[in-house]
Amino acid sequence: MKLLFDQNLSPRLAERLTDIFPDSTHVYLKGLDRAMDDVVWKWAYEHGFTIVTKDADFNELSTLRGFPPKIIWIRAGNRTTAQIERLIRVHYKAIQQMHEDPTAGILLLQ
Repeated sequence: MKLLFDQNLSPRLAERLTDIFPDSTHVYLKGLDRAMDDVVWKWAYEHGFTIVTKDADFNELSTLRGFPPKIIWIRAGNRTTAQIERLIRVHYKAIQQMHEDPTAGILLLQ
């Protein structure tokens, strides 16, 4: 599974999580850091990425458009990059299960 980290998360997460999510990237690294959410959504869809975000707008897009792309919505408040990394690592199995479940489109992490 490839993760696309949204602009509200650190670009360092892509490299810090490469051991469990290889080929992941950040919107900044793809020139999408200033793009509207629907552009990021379309890019993720076209390239087979799951979007990781703290932005509620992607939840709304998923409700309107369905999935893919799937969404990992981090609702953990202000956390450091290290804390976000740990949160993703702790929920690795749940992330994998969501990815494999054809009926699941959003995973909420708190």
